Amino acid sequence: MATASVSGSREKELWRRLGEVNDPELDEPVTEMGFVERAAVTSDGRVEIDFRLPTYWCSPNFAFLMLDGVRKALDQLSWAPAYRVKLHDHMFAEEVNRGMEAGKTFGDIFAVLAEDQDLGALRETFAMKAFKRRQEAVLRGLRQHGLTDREILGMDLPAYDVARFEPGEAAKQKPRYRAALLERFPDRRPDDPVFVTWEGEKIPADALSAHLAELRGVRINMEFNGALCRGLKQTRYKELDVVDGEPTLVDFILDRVPARTGPTA
Repeated sequence: MATASVSGSREKELWRRLGEVNDPELDEPVTEMGFVERAAVTSDGRVEIDFRLPTYWCSPNFAFLMLDGVRKALDQLSWAPAYRVKLHDHMFAEEVNRGMEAGKTFGDIFAVLAEDQDLGALRETFAMKAFKRRQEAVLRGLRQHGLTDREILGMDLPAYDVARFEPGEAAKQKPRYRAALLERFPDRRPDDPVFVTWEGEKIPADALSAHLAELRGVRINMEFNGALCRGLKQTRYKELDVVDGEPTLVDFILDRVPARTGPTA
C-alpha cells in the first residue's frame, strides 16, 4: 500500500511539473496541447517521457525550447530520478534521441540544428507575447467587473492579489500574468503599478482602449496558431500511415488506415 501511495504521489508531481512547461509560441501547457504522449514513473523510480509534436517539420528551435523545458521540469522532481525523454515522429528525432542517449545536453544537440539563430532572442519574443496575452485577459476581466480604467491602472500588487474572478480566462491568467510581470521586472516594488507595457512604461488611463486593441491582436494570432496546431495534430494521428517508422506528406492529405494509438517504437 505504501509503495502504491508513493507511486501515485510521484505520478501527480510528474504531471504537475510537466504542466508548467509551455509551448513557447502559444503560451499553453504542453500537456494540454497533447504533446506529452506518455509520462510514466517506473517501479524503480525512473521517469520515461514520450514527446510528440503536431508536424514532422516543427521548427527545431521550438522543439528545443519545449524539450529543454521538460528537462528542467524533470530536474525539479523531488526524488531526483534518472529519466529518458524520447522525441517521436520529428525530422530530427533520430539526432535528438541519439544525442540524449549519449548524454549530451539539449543545447549541444540543437547547436548544429539551430544553425546561427539566436535562441535567446527567440525566448524573449515568446516571453513578450505571453506577457501581453496574459495581461489582456486580466485587463478585460477587471473591466467586466466594472472597474474604471483609472482604477485598473492604479492597482498595485497587494490590490491585484486580492482581486477575484469567476472561473474563466481572467482567473486562469491572473497568477500567470503576475509570474510574467515579476520575471520581467524582478526589482518591482509592491506599490508599483501592476499594469505596464512590456518596456515597463506606465499606461495612461485614456490610452487603455488602444493598448487593449494591440494586445487583442497578439491574442488572436496566438489563438489561431493554437487552433491550427491542435488541428494538425488531430489530423496527423487520427489516421496515419507510417513508412519506415516516419510519416510522409501523403499521410496529411489522405484519410488512411485506422488510428494509431501508441508511440512509435
